[in-house]
Amino acid sequence: MTHNDLPSGTPNIKTRSFSEHARMVLTLGLPLAASQLAQFALHMTDVVMMGWYGLDELAALVLATGFWFIIFIFIAGFAFSVMPLVAKASGEGDITLVRRATRMAMWLSILAAILVYPIFLFSAAAFEAMGQDAHIAKLAQPYLIIAGIEMVPALIALVFRSYFSALERTRAVLIAAILATVVNAGLNYVLIFGNFGAPELGIAGAAVASLIVSTLTMIGLAVYAQIVTPENELFRNIFKPDWEVFGRVLKMGVPIGLTSLAEVSLFNVASLMMGWISIEALAAHGIAMQLSAVAFMVQIGLSQAGTIRAGNAFGRKDEADLRAGARVVTLMSMGMAAITCMIYFSIPEILIGLFIAPDEPQRDAVLAIGATLLIFSALFQFADGGQVVALSLLRGVQDTAIPFWLASISYWAVGLPVAYIFAFVVGWGASGVWVGLLVGLSVACAMMTWRFWAYKSRITSDG
Repeated sequence: MTHNDLPSGTPNIKTRSFSEHARMVLTLGLPLAASQLAQFALHMTDVVMMGWYGLDELAALVLATGFWFIIFIFIAGFAFSVMPLVAKASGEGDITLVRRATRMAMWLSILAAILVYPIFLFSAAAFEAMGQDAHIAKLAQPYLIIAGIEMVPALIALVFRSYFSALERTRAVLIAAILATVVNAGLNYVLIFGNFGAPELGIAGAAVASLIVSTLTMIGLAVYAQIVTPENELFRNIFKPDWEVFGRVLKMGVPIGLTSLAEVSLFNVASLMMGWISIEALAAHGIAMQLSAVAFMVQIGLSQAGTIRAGNAFGRKDEADLRAGARVVTLMSMGMAAITCMIYFSIPEILIGLFIAPDEPQRDAVLAIGATLLIFSALFQFADGGQVVALSLLRGVQDTAIPFWLASISYWAVGLPVAYIFAFVVGWGASGVWVGLLVGLSVACAMMTWRFWAYKSRITSDG
């Protein structure tokens, strides 16, 4: 790929101080981080309520949501590509490209969701073939059949969130996420447990709630986009093909999706390994992952701010702004990692216990395993935050192909074998799996960070 849009020696529009960059990053990053936390709280609600409903159902939900998310995150690459494309187009003042990129991202998202749906119909057999308990596999399938339908509205809603984020309208993203979380909690309470006269649907109730919430979010964001950004005419010629931009979104979206898939699939294979160990290990792993993801949502918010600022500077051909903003985002990420690390080290048992009913027979076993895993989570906060920030900065300058290969090497060639060896050869069990996660994330952090800071001189000198 070439980066001739930002040649060396380009005069800076304005030299900003560290505090100015920090303020701009926080203005973008805090609402994005809060919206990520609100969005995550939606899924956290599913886990907490399912834990209260039953341990088998919780284990099935961990498998089902992991399976769903690993497919979703791959085809979500098209929605995520909207952020750097629209941020750069906005920096260049190209309204037409803003509309075209967003429209083609919707096209590709819908097409991909339709193509992958048949996978969900045979999920139980797939889980059993991967060595999972047959009872847990059968519990997971009804969830996935319903959640597969949710894929379309969830992806379109993500396109709109990326669109608003790139235009620095992050308040809309935050409000939508908060409303979705509140509605989902209410629907879960009604549909999982059968309250207020509704049928008791158990794990399927969580899927129905998610489908309703994603559909309402998609409709709400579409209406809001039409109201607040009429100048972009997002729905103009919505059914008209635009093959040039279709190809650009496809070219950028596929490696973004594959990069996300490389990381997410590592964690999902880790879930499968936990299933080989015990149901208690799988449940503890799911809880520890939920807690780890809380901190990661904040890191994602900061990293998305980095993508937007880098993409905007890239479009304006402002080299100094690109470099200074990247340093600020990286330092903020490390500060957040330090805070999270201290919290997880301090009260692991208390945090794990929030997810398990007091009268659950296996509570003590799950607590013991989960508390140990959370200590590992504390250790990899710096690596996890560092790799997602570096990756997002690379996306901001539209460098997506090489990062995919770096991610694949880090997670699959390094992290996964280490996890298997320490879990089953060395005999560390659940802790061994998380040793592999720690090693894989650390290698990814080192390689992605090197890629951005070493490659930026070429980004700014091409042409």
